[in-house]
Amino acid sequence: MLGFELALEDDLPAGAGAGASDLDPLALQEELLARAQIYRILAGVFVEEPSERFLQALRAPEMLHSLRQMGVVFGADFLGAEPAALEDALACEYATLFASSGGFPPVESVRLTGRFKQDPHFQVLQVYRRLGFEVRRGRFEVFADQLGIELSFVAELLEQAAAALARGDVAAFKGLDKEVKRFWALHLGRWVRGYSGLIARASNHSFYREMARMLGGFASEEIAAMGLSKLDDLDRGQLEVPKADVKVEFNLDEPVCGGCTPGRPDGGAARVIPISPLQDLQI
Repeated sequence: MLGFELALEDDLPAGAGAGASDLDPLALQEELLARAQIYRILAGVFVEEPSERFLQALRAPEMLHSLRQMGVVFGADFLGAEPAALEDALACEYATLFASSGGFPPVESVRLTGRFKQDPHFQVLQVYRRLGFEVRRGRFEVFADQLGIELSFVAELLEQAAAALARGDVAAFKGLDKEVKRFWALHLGRWVRGYSGLIARASNHSFYREMARMLGGFASEEIAAMGLSKLDDLDRGQLEVPKADVKVEFNLDEPVCGGCTPGRPDGGAARVIPISPLQDLQI
C-alpha cells in the first residue's frame, strides 16, 4: 500500500503557512481567478498537442498584448504562420519534445524517477480522489501526474477558493488555500522550475520556448508568493533522469480488473478535472 497521507502543516516547509492576502474579498476573488486562468493557459500548452482553437485564442490581439506584458514574445514562426501550418508544426514539435524517444515527457514520475507511474503518479491520484476529482481523457489518455493535469487541478482549486469567498465561506477558502500550497510543496514545486528551463533550451519553436519561460517565471512567482521559497528543485533540468528502482508498478489499492468507477470517498459523484481549458482565454 502507498499509505500516502498529507497533514495540513507538517509536510510544508517553514513559512508556507504565510501568504494570506491583505486584499479585500472582491479583489482577492479576482486575483484567484486571474491566477487560475494562467494555470489553464499553461495547462493547455503542455497537456496535449495544441488545437487550432487554442492557437487562435492565443493569437488574438488582446491575448498577445497580455502575454507580452508577462514577458512572452513569440517569433514569426508563431505569429506569421498560417493556422493549418502552425498546428502541424506544433504537433511535430510537441511529439519531438514530449512524446518521442529521447524526448522529455511532462510527467512528474518521469522527471523525478526516470519511469512512468511511480510514486508521484499514485500520490496525486490519492490527492485528487480525496478532494473529489477524477481525471478523464481528452483527445488522448494522460497520466495523473502529467504537467497539464497538475496545473488544471490547481486551477480548479483556485476557482473553488474564489467561489468560497464569493459566498462568504472563509473556512473553505483557507482550506483550499492550504491544499494549493501543499500540492506545490509536494509536487509542482519539486520539478516544474528545472523542467521549464530544460524545455526552453530544447525547443526549436518560439511557442514552446516562450511558454516554457512563462511557466518557469510563473512557478517562481507562485512559490515566492506562497512562502515556499525553500523548496528544492529536484528536477534540475537534467537531460537524462537516472532510472530509480521500481517501487510501484501498479496501485495495490486498485482492483486489477479496473472495473470500478472512482468517486468521492463519501460516495458522491467525482468532479472531473478538465483538460480542455481552451475557451474564452483571457488574462
